[in-house]
Amino acid sequence: MAEAREPLLQPFDKEPLDDHESLSPPPYHSSSKRKRFADQYFLALLEGVAFIALGASVAAVCVWYFCSGIPNTAHPDQTNTLTSCPCTDALPIKAPRPNPWKNLNVEEATALRSWLMEPERGLNLTRYSGAQDTDNYIHFVETYKPPKNVTLAYLQDPSVEIPRYARAVVDRGADDVIVDYLIGPLPLSKDTTVRPLTEIYHQPSIPLNARSTFNWTNLGRYMAFALEPLNEVTLDLYGGVVGDKVLAVAGTGPMSYDGTWRRSWLQLRWDKPGGWLRPIDFYVYTDFTGTDPTKYKVLRILHDGKTYNTMDEVKAAWRNGTLKRASPEPSDWSSRAIKGKRRDLDDRAGPRRVMFDGPRYRLDREEQYITWMGWAFYLSFERDMGLHLWDINFRGERIIYELSPQEAMAQYSGIDPHQASTVWLDRAFGMGSNVRELILGYDCPADAILLNATVHESGSSTRRNAICIFESDKHIPLSRHTERGKNVMGAVRGHELVVRTISTVGNYDYIFDYTFQLDGSIEIRLSASGYLQGAVWTENSAEYGHAIHRDNMGSLHDHVINYKVDFDIAGIKNSLMQVKLEVEEREVDWLDPEWGSTLIQQKITRNLLSEESLLSWPVNGEGTYVVTNEEAKNAWGNSRGYVIHPGPLCRLTNLRSKRTENNVNWAKQHLAVSVRKEEEPSSSSPWNINLPGRAPVDFYKVSGDSDRSSSRFEDDERWVELGAACRVLCDTCFLQQRKHIAGGPRRLAQPRHAPHTPRRRLSQHAHQHGYVLCPALALELQRLRRGDGSICPTVSQLGAAQQRWRLGRGGGSEGSALYSGITRPGALSRDRRVGRAWRTVAERQQ
Repeated sequence: MAEAREPLLQPFDKEPLDDHESLSPPPYHSSSKRKRFADQYFLALLEGVAFIALGASVAAVCVWYFCSGIPNTAHPDQTNTLTSCPCTDALPIKAPRPNPWKNLNVEEATALRSWLMEPERGLNLTRYSGAQDTDNYIHFVETYKPPKNVTLAYLQDPSVEIPRYARAVVDRGADDVIVDYLIGPLPLSKDTTVRPLTEIYHQPSIPLNARSTFNWTNLGRYMAFALEPLNEVTLDLYGGVVGDKVLAVAGTGPMSYDGTWRRSWLQLRWDKPGGWLRPIDFYVYTDFTGTDPTKYKVLRILHDGKTYNTMDEVKAAWRNGTLKRASPEPSDWSSRAIKGKRRDLDDRAGPRRVMFDGPRYRLDREEQYITWMGWAFYLSFERDMGLHLWDINFRGERIIYELSPQEAMAQYSGIDPHQASTVWLDRAFGMGSNVRELILGYDCPADAILLNATVHESGSSTRRNAICIFESDKHIPLSRHTERGKNVMGAVRGHELVVRTISTVGNYDYIFDYTFQLDGSIEIRLSASGYLQGAVWTENSAEYGHAIHRDNMGSLHDHVINYKVDFDIAGIKNSLMQVKLEVEEREVDWLDPEWGSTLIQQKITRNLLSEESLLSWPVNGEGTYVVTNEEAKNAWGNSRGYVIHPGPLCRLTNLRSKRTENNVNWAKQHLAVSVRKEEEPSSSSPWNINLPGRAPVDFYKVSGDSDRSSSRFEDDERWVELGAACRVLCDTCFLQQRKHIAGGPRRLAQPRHAPHTPRRRLSQHAHQHGYVLCPALALELQRLRRGDGSICPTVSQLGAAQQRWRLGRGGGSEGSALYSGITRPGALSRDRRVGRAWRTVAERQQ
């Protein structure tokens, strides 16, 4: 390291070295000159230390002053001064009414299960922890949602009490059926009753063979037992047996057509990290019908394109050398371990956002009630599909009564039985039960608010930090225009509130996003990542996917996700309007002769749908659908409504498969409208996956009953699809697998409710606002330098400095935040000098 010739920190009135100047080492001197030079060196060092101490003291005083006495301009409804630095927790609020949709808590669920197991109920239940498939046991319990008309009365009138009910799904192994029970009213009392809940299904009973929740430990043990006669074969071919951490198994769905049998193609795969991508060309068709494992049997085996009907045939082919050997790739290419060279500057931390004034949303944690910038809504959480949103209000008016995911499906294609027979419906496995704790800084911003989620499947469990809430800068203006003149140039920053949860179902991770915009729009986004359901790559597989490794491929498949949206625009009497573009020809007499007398142009056609309908989006974006209230007009005579803007359009591609005959009818078009009925709460069920020929919920019966011919001026529901088709090389990067659909106001506002322009805007006078960097903060940043040369100030230090040096803080906290790069006239040169001094110090410390 070169010796320093000047103090480490220079006074700001002394011009620092230019960036291109170098620090050359001093020449060698005689001993007396060396002593004088050493004295000068130590003197310079002492001066530098003193200057650092002075700077640190000034910074400490600034921080103390900022955090104790600065006027609070961000939250005028609180105290006039801040007693501490801005907190990243949400501001508290009390929900207007207790949440009528929230799930049972652990104590309530435990008491309910105990009540059901009492002999007086006559259900003959076995505790889940010790139950076998032949027993009767409780699969899950949760709140049963109250009727809409009762709930609306409850929300509007504090004197109205709403009765609470719960449901309990019981697998009755002794009777080979699954029964959904309704229990209530709650809390438990002598008036509480229990009865089968049959009115929400289109079948009188649900066969036990429709269950899809495997005990994977028992399945592995069974397969190890079933394939034991072939142990010497698999040891020779693959170097291991099922269950010895060399080989594992993966199943398929659906496992039945009508519930009279239960079978699945099981595929061997390498028991390695990322084993979803590492299948083996060995498929076992197994019968799991009934509840007696001794009656389960292997029906046939497929290997190298050849079918073997008995174990003996497999052994004979092995002995004569027909079977092919395989060995796993020794590398960990399918794991998530960090591999490869670092990218340039990858050692530096990426940018991240900071909230200097704290969150701008409020939260009632107990009731899961959220408000932000005019928005207000409740949350609930359930086993099947996770997060639901209720009573969504914008600026005091209900826009949506219910917004909830209904089902997520994936249909695969391939030349092997595992891929070709797979149709997953993830509601069966519990997308709510499969949420996991979110990773702050990765899944959500580091300062996001986290909520827990409780489900009561196979007992009760609370998923810590399963939901995150945060406000995000969209990095694109909500509105802007540039033009000379007064009050015509301006820009509005785009912000959104995001409510997010992530569910990991097997190999896929689904990010569910619900975003709320400043202009009254709502956007539903879904992103998918994780691992592909991989297949074995052969030269005959090219029509069904692409190779992703030496012996592995990603298979062609569709993803379609269904949502239920119950709009309440200015009340419940809503209709669906079809808006289309058409090309017309009109004869006019005012055109020049050179143009002819015929005018060819677009025009709008509007049509109110008069019945429940299954709909598709017009091609080329030449139309859309609008939810309107024809009885509510704005000042210009237009009906108030919400436009539905589709994202990437996709519905189910294969409409003729027997595996999707009647269980996914919602996926066969883009949009549907139906009259709301409490007996039809969903478009699917946990058992639809295994009953395509006898679906407990048939969506065509939900959306097209013959006795409900009119949907005009009724309380309608919309069922919308998000879809993506993995039709080339199917990536599992969230940026590639993202679907969305949005809704925005259509003439929703009255004149007195003109579209609100947030104060966070830029005008032609914006140069009066902005942030400047204070010298004290620059010194503090120097003191906080890490050994790797990066800067790591705390959020509170940055926030304090920004608040202290904000210009026009008497009333411009929002206006000043838009153009943070603009500095006060006269301050620029000082800030540049600070930066140059800072760089010089960095150079000399290296």
